[in-house]
Amino acid sequence: MSVTVPDILSPEFESDPYRAYRSMRQNAPLLWHEATRSYIVSRYEDVERVFKDKAGEFTTENYDWQIEPVHGRTILQLSGREHAVRRALVAPAFRGSDLRDKFLPVIERNSRELIDGFRHSGSVDLVADYATRFPVNVIADMLGLDKSDYERFHGWYTAVIAFLGNLSGDQEVARAGERTRVEFAAYMLPIIRKRREEPGDDLLSTLCTAEVDGVRMSDEDVKAFCSLLLAAGGETTDKAIAGIFANLLAHPEQLEAVRADRSLIARAFAETLRYTPPVHMIMRQSATDVELSGGTVPAGSTVTCLIGSANRDEERYRDPDTFDIFREDLSATNAFSAAADHLAFALGRHFCVGALLARSEVEIGVGQLLDAMPDLRAADGFVPVEHGVFTRGPQSLPVRFTPVSG
Repeated sequence: MSVTVPDILSPEFESDPYRAYRSMRQNAPLLWHEATRSYIVSRYEDVERVFKDKAGEFTTENYDWQIEPVHGRTILQLSGREHAVRRALVAPAFRGSDLRDKFLPVIERNSRELIDGFRHSGSVDLVADYATRFPVNVIADMLGLDKSDYERFHGWYTAVIAFLGNLSGDQEVARAGERTRVEFAAYMLPIIRKRREEPGDDLLSTLCTAEVDGVRMSDEDVKAFCSLLLAAGGETTDKAIAGIFANLLAHPEQLEAVRADRSLIARAFAETLRYTPPVHMIMRQSATDVELSGGTVPAGSTVTCLIGSANRDEERYRDPDTFDIFREDLSATNAFSAAADHLAFALGRHFCVGALLARSEVEIGVGQLLDAMPDLRAADGFVPVEHGVFTRGPQSLPVRFTPVSG
């Protein structure tokens, strides 16, 4: 029997992808999508297999056309030793002592500065006034860039994300994304050259001077990584923070629990990544014919992995459509490592290098927001609504609170 599921480019899908995901998992776990010329996979076991890629069945060659036009050639496109060396060059800055000693104070300072701008007002839009600004400010500060260029950074990453999510092939969106690559290069390359001559204590200097087995990153490599960091780190953390508060406000008893025990912020983040992930789909390319649920993916095909569906798979999670920070089938301990049992950071060798940075931003940011707004509540009559297909989250989240004196 033929079953029709909403097209991923349709308004019906955008308004409620989770219903469509359920239909796909049950009736069409492998679905050819003509408009994107890709095979869509929606079950947890299949998406996990594609990401882990233990048998060398999938590559990231799709990024040659999907992200290189806006970022340049990035670490995401590399494999084998080339990928291992490049990851070894950048990864230390995002974990261990570098993250703890150099960048946690940066995160704390940037969060506090934004909150100081509204802590006495009694109301704020957590998306416009905090979530969209916080991660971009942190990344710019980490790189040693001028935060007064925030509007340019935000404009660039917004154009990049629009390009990546341009599933319908809008030519104006494509051209805007490609212009961003030129503009960002013109901005960054002179700074990179100067930082090589006069390195400081910032992340950009670290990237410029890092060396593994005699290999250093070229100016173009550093620029491409900074572009990727700005877009990926900005968009995902922005939507994660908004998602956490939207989910907690919709479940007041869980908000009260987190308010009383800040160690639960990590659980709220992990469950938000599962329940309403910032990124709903990631593409890969098949290197050979691969048998997945529902049929065979031919070699050389683009595969669209639906993270938003896999993270709601009833075969993997109990009551998957329920937001529950106390669920027993999701570990907050492993949620920010390559052993994660959700798929929001991908898995395998391309597991998100910035996962621990994101966790630090969220734990510090959410904690400081709860301190500043102890009786945080949604603005009267406002119900958060998610928007987006490729990336997804609330576009606005107005809240009210009693200002804390001092």
